[in-house]
Order: sequence, then C-alpha cells, then structure tokens
Amino acid sequence: PAGASESRRLTVTAAADLRHNETVYANVADSITDFAVSPDGAHIAFIARGEVFVTSTKHGDTRRLTNTPEQERSVSFHPGGRGVLYASERGGSWNLYRTDLTDDDEPTFSLATAWEEKPVLVTELETFQPHYSPDGKEIAYLEQRTTLKVLNLESGESRTVLPSDMNYSYVDGDQWYEWSPDGKWFLVSFLSPTRWSFEAGLVASSGDGELINLSRSGYEDYSPRWALGGEAVYWFTDRHGTRQHSGWPSHFDVQATFLTQKAWDRFHLSESEVELYDEQNKEDEEESDDEDGDDKGKEEKKGDKDDEDKKDSDEIELPDPVELELDDLEDRTRRLTLHSSQISDAVITPDGEKIVYAARFEKGVNLWLYTPRKNEVKMLAKLDAKAFSGMTLDTEGDTAYVLADGSIRSIAVDGGKVKPVKLQAKINLDAAAERAYLFEHMWRQTREKFLVEDMHGVDWDLYRSAYARFLPHIDNNRDLAELVTEMQGELNASHMGCYVRHNDPRGDATASLGFFPDPEWEGEGVQIAAILDGGPLEKAGADIQTGTVITAINGTEIAAGANWYPMLNRKAGELVRVSLLDPESGTAWSTTVKPISLRAERELLYWRWVRSRRAEVDRLSGGRIGYAHIRTMSDSRYREIFEDIFGKATEKQAIILDTRFNNGGNLVEALTVLLTGEMYARQVVPPGRLVGSEPTHRWTKPSIVVMNEGNYSDAHCFPAAYTELEIGETVGTQVPGTCSAVWWETLQDKTLYFGIPQVGQMDNDGDLLENKHLDPDHWVDNDPEFEAKGQDQQLEKAVEVMLAQLGG
Repeated sequence: PAGASESRRLTVTAAADLRHNETVYANVADSITDFAVSPDGAHIAFIARGEVFVTSTKHGDTRRLTNTPEQERSVSFHPGGRGVLYASERGGSWNLYRTDLTDDDEPTFSLATAWEEKPVLVTELETFQPHYSPDGKEIAYLEQRTTLKVLNLESGESRTVLPSDMNYSYVDGDQWYEWSPDGKWFLVSFLSPTRWSFEAGLVASSGDGELINLSRSGYEDYSPRWALGGEAVYWFTDRHGTRQHSGWPSHFDVQATFLTQKAWDRFHLSESEVELYDEQNKEDEEESDDEDGDDKGKEEKKGDKDDEDKKDSDEIELPDPVELELDDLEDRTRRLTLHSSQISDAVITPDGEKIVYAARFEKGVNLWLYTPRKNEVKMLAKLDAKAFSGMTLDTEGDTAYVLADGSIRSIAVDGGKVKPVKLQAKINLDAAAERAYLFEHMWRQTREKFLVEDMHGVDWDLYRSAYARFLPHIDNNRDLAELVTEMQGELNASHMGCYVRHNDPRGDATASLGFFPDPEWEGEGVQIAAILDGGPLEKAGADIQTGTVITAINGTEIAAGANWYPMLNRKAGELVRVSLLDPESGTAWSTTVKPISLRAERELLYWRWVRSRRAEVDRLSGGRIGYAHIRTMSDSRYREIFEDIFGKATEKQAIILDTRFNNGGNLVEALTVLLTGEMYARQVVPPGRLVGSEPTHRWTKPSIVVMNEGNYSDAHCFPAAYTELEIGETVGTQVPGTCSAVWWETLQDKTLYFGIPQVGQMDNDGDLLENKHLDPDHWVDNDPEFEAKGQDQQLEKAVEVMLAQLGG
C-alpha cells in the first residue's frame, strides 16, 4: 500500500500449459543407423532411434524388440538366427544384451509373439560393439572402447585378444574387428606406433598369438575383411589415391592379401583358365571322396539316431580351418579396384569374382560393380545417396543390402535392381524420459572422453546433480541443449556445448541484392552506398551505380524509412524486377536481377575484405610484401593461399600470413612445411637464364603471422607451432588456448549434437596447449575508432616489422 514503510514477500503462482506433447507417436523408419542380415538372409535386425527392430526381408513384418529411453546399438544375429545381440547404455554403463525367441513353434522373429531379453555382460566398464562367433558359443566385444575381448558363454570368462594400447577410440564405433569364418582369427584395425594412423592386422582369437601387420604401408589402412572363405583379406587404403593438403585422405582403393598360394594362383587365371582349374579341382575332390568312402560308410553305420541328435542340437557347422600361409605376404598383395575413388564401403562376392562398392564421383554415392577378371567397371545402381552408412551381402552373394540416407535397400548384384526393404519402425516416444537419458549420456560421455582425467579439477559428479534438477522443468530440445552447454561450461574448456539443428522448410530466407544501403538517405526507396563486386547488381547494361536509388521491388514501392527486406524473402536465385532512379538526373528505369543468399553475400563480403587487406599491404610496403589470409584450416583454403602466395606474390620479398578469425580445422603440418622452405637448387637454361628454383612448392623467403583473439582450435595450434619452430614473428593479440581435437557427437535425436575436446596437443615444454594462451611477439590491439575508418593497425605493424627485417 502507498506509504508503507516495510516490504513484504508475495507468493505468486504462474500457470503454464505444456508447449509440447511428452508422448509422441513417431515413425522412425527413415532414421536407421545400424543393421545386420540374418544368416539365412530372411531377416534384418536394425537400430532406429536407439531401438532394436527385426523385419522380414520378403514381407516387411516387423517386431520391435526393445522399448527403452536409452540407446541400443551394434546388432549381431546369432548364427542360428533365433537370437539378436546388441549393446545398450543402461544403469550408468554400456553393457551387452541379447533377445532370443522362446517359443519353438515360432521359427522367425518377424511373426513371433514370444521373446526374452537377457543381459549377457553387465559391468561398470564400458562394453559394446558385440559380435557372435561363427559357432555362436562366444561373443567378441570392446571393453572401454579399445580392448578387444572374447566372452565364452559357457564359462562366463573373458580373454583379451587385442590390448587397449594398440588403439585409441576417437569416435564411438571407429574400432574395427571381424571374426574369421572358422572362428580361429580376428582381422583388426590398429594404430601404427607413435602415429595416429591405422594399419590392418591379423591376430589369433585364442589371445595367445602375436599381432601380425598385414598392410605395413604407413598410409591409412582400415576395416580389413575376410574373403574367399578365409583364404584372402581385403581392406581400404589411400596408398594409391590422392590426399588433401590438410593430410586427410580423399580417395581410397580396395587392396587384398591372399593368405594361401592356391587362392593367389586362381585369382590370376584368365576366364578360360579358371574354368579348367575349377573342373580339375572338382575331379580331385571327387577322387578324394571315393578314397574316403569306407570311412564314411563306417560313420553312416552309427545310425539315424545320431543324425537326428545332430539335427536337433544347437551345433553350428563351421567350414574347415584354412591353413594360413603367412610368409611373404607382400608378394601376394594386390590393389583390387581399377581406380581410386571416394569409397564409402565395398564387399566381395563369395566366389571372389565381383567387387560391389559404394563411391561418390559426382553429387551422391552410387553403387558400382567391378569384375577383376574382366577388368570391367560399371555402375550397378544409381542411389545418389548423401550419407552412406554400410553394406552387406547375403550368403550367396546375390543381393547387396545397403543403408543409405537412413533407409535400407536391397540391390540385385546381377542387374542392379533396387528395392526398398519393407519394414515398420513406429514408436511411442516418451520425450521427457529420452531427454533425461540424453542428459545422462552427454554427462557420461564427457566424463569418459574428456582430454584430461582430472576434468580440470572440477567435481563432475557434483555438477551432474546440480544441473539434473532442472530436467523436470524442460520440455524442449533447445532448453536441454542450453542446460548441457551450461554444465559443460563448468569445465572451462574449448570445443564444448550442445546445439540444436533446426531446418524449417517453411522458414524465412531473406535474399540479398549485394550492396550497402546508405544509412543517411531519407527519401523514398533505398540508396546504394556501395556495390559488392560479383554481386547481382553488377550486371552488364543495367547501369547501376553508387548513388542509384532502388524505388521498388517487383512493383512494390519502397516508402521512406520502410523495411524493404521482406520483399526479398525466399527470392534467392529467382528473377526479380527492381525499379531504379538516378536522383541527380531524375532518370528512372527498371531491370531484372537474381538475388543471392545471405551465405553467398557473406562470401562476397569476405573477398572484399581480403582484397582491401592485400591492397593495404601493397600500399604500405611499396609493393615489396605479399599478403594471404587463411580463413579455415582446410584443404580448399590451403589451395586459396597457395594461389595467393605463388600466384599473386611469387615475386614479393616476404609474405604476411593473416590467420585472424580463423576457426580451425587441420592444417598445421602443411602450413609449417610450406613456410620453412630453404632453396637448395636453381634451374637455369642458356644463356644462363633462371627459369626456376627448388623447392618449388615451399616458400623460401621471410614470413610473418598476424593473429588475434578470434583464432580458434587449429588456428591456435598453427601460430603456436610457428613460434615454437622459430619460423618468424607474430603480430596481433593474445590467442586463447584452444588447441585440441574435438568429437561432435550426433545423438539418437538427430536434431541434437554436442562436443567433447578429447585429444590434447602437448608442446615441447610438456604443457597442454588447451587453456595455455599464446602471446604475440608484437602486441597490437586494433582500435575500433581506427577500424571504422578502414585503418588496420595490426597489419601496419606486420608490414613495419617485415620491412625492418628486409632492411628498410
């Protein structure tokens, strides 16, 4: 009340309706992330939205086997076909589970009504990526992401096959292993010692043998697989393909090693020779069978009872073990594909006569068929897939099943006919329960994979409780992402946070005409202060100049001070009529232009800034110093600065490499090599004319780096390496310590993703560069007042330092 001398607390109750339904009926058939084909090819087990389903490949009858808010992944069929194995993140850890049919009268999952889930291995350790052994008696799995172990189902004991120090898991699912058909061996991918690079290996499943390096190339060799019933191995290699300047491979091949001389000899026969070879081997086998006939007769006398017992047992008949010939493997290794390409996956038919591979040559990933004996390549099926997730063949090699763009399709190897696999994947999604799980998952993943074990000294358990209490009050993904971002922020690290991917096809998309409007213009329309080079208004014959006024767009007049941007909504790439006026002469006219997207406009603005910086360096240095800006640490940007250096500045006496506002990537090694060239030879022709020098692809003259607080990630790693190697001096402001490697994980709700800095970069002093800032040799902080006038004090200082180094 008025005049009251004391305040008092009021209780206010605010009522609010939920903005979203917490239980949602959803069809997730187009969101499949993993699949496995049953041994008889009649069923496919798959994961969609973190749930396990099984469907009939012929009829599309589907059964949902799990119903949990937590995530399941990595499905594997029991060799007998009546069980499915998978991993699930429940009870605070990843563990192994199986679901088996329980009614003997129901032979298939797709029509079953009775099944039971049982835990296979539940520990506090992370265990996932399970696969049944060929006889179904054992299960291979990964412990703590990198240790390959085998669980014996009868004894319950596990043995180590490949220890954890042979690998590092950057992304969940990046580890690879495969049982041999006879169950005696594993093919594995493993890290080359001291190099973050994969090799293909062979190791005994008993855990007793030594790891055998099959590839030994030093290039990327990964995902080795069995072929020819265990007599050959093939994997993917970038040994023969092109590589990016950033160091990443871009083109791969399929390479094979033949583990027996017999398989190697047969592979090199012509079509006519192989027919004769197979016929002769068939006759030899028949003669051997005849010689063993008496023994077989004795075995048959055991009676029908033994046959019935064997038929009714769970025994899986395995192929005879292959006697591997492991000496001189390099002499039996061959590149299988005819040319390198952006291969996503490949499978070899059981007879070894065909290679089916998925590769991107143009817009999307398509399926290709290569017949080595004929040396013939042809497109098998046009998929135009944006994302290709995996492929497998049925046991006969007649049908390829592919997972692409979230859906499973079957492709006939003979003819390439494509059919979508009929399936159902409908769920009642408990959104609140799933959000609670996703929060827990992100908290746990951060704990498991953070780059330092002590979590930067933070009590991570405490913050889990502190932030989890808000979950009951959150009903949408944006708030969940904000909550996780705030929680991760307690770690004081880079490359963190949770984000929402938003793509509304009905959303606004304002286009641009590519000009700067004059803010001082007060009349009708909008006056052009400057036109962007390469923009829509730079049109031959349009006669649009600085000072021209746009009075109307598509016939709609622009009133004085009006917001005219909605007139360009969703107009990018479309013809638009603009009405124009020369205010000095009074001349009015109109023309048509095609507006561009705001992203395209930002690209024009960027190049406008680069050109102005280059011109400023040229002016300040009297033409003696070149300039290049690298905006990201990527292959394409390296090619841009290579052009700037050797195309535009090759005759300059020094180069300024501007890294300001660079958000990172992976280019440190390439840049440091580029800038540390030392001339060791010159090429001359009569009469003593200099035509070249070596090295030809490295800068052999002085350089200087400009950096600022906008440098991030690899853009911190590079000036740190540049300083450590004493290549040159640095100018600008302090760069925050963000030099670490991140994994951005997409969640089972694919609109959400989050980051974890996982790999730290350690300098020669033994310090992690994460949170260790880098100060420049010459500290210059641009004054905004001068920047507004176009003056770049950091660039001025860089030129000054370089000129002093050059001697005036």
